[in-house]
Amino acid sequence: MTKVSWKTDPDAHDYPAAGAYLSLLTSKDVVERLVAELQKAPVQHGKAKDLLRASRLPLLPADNKHVAGDVAKVAAGKSLSPVLVVRGELHDDIALQIADGYHRVCASYHLDEDTDIPFRMAVLNRGQGS
Repeated sequence: MTKVSWKTDPDAHDYPAAGAYLSLLTSKDVVERLVAELQKAPVQHGKAKDLLRASRLPLLPADNKHVAGDVAKVAAGKSLSPVLVVRGELHDDIALQIADGYHRVCASYHLDEDTDIPFRMAVLNRGQGS
């Protein structure tokens, strides 16, 4: 089993990527606030299997181009960038949003579903999702 190593901080280009994804879900003002919050949020850790379950996203196949690329990076001894997420809300049946790093989560799951993944989390306050 190959152990996944992680960078301490997300790559600079991860934040605009997260913003581009989030812009499909909410207003520009909310996106800007969430990205700013992600940039200063502390790093937390969660298991690959739990992040996937909370997001309700399917596990992408190991032969997916981007998943395979991340698996190859790990095999080559390169560290992956932490994931950027927006907290879900159980009460409102809102799933966790993986704003950046879905392929990294899937690659990590394929290597070991119990992989401990570092992530930064922003919280969408009620009433700010429009």
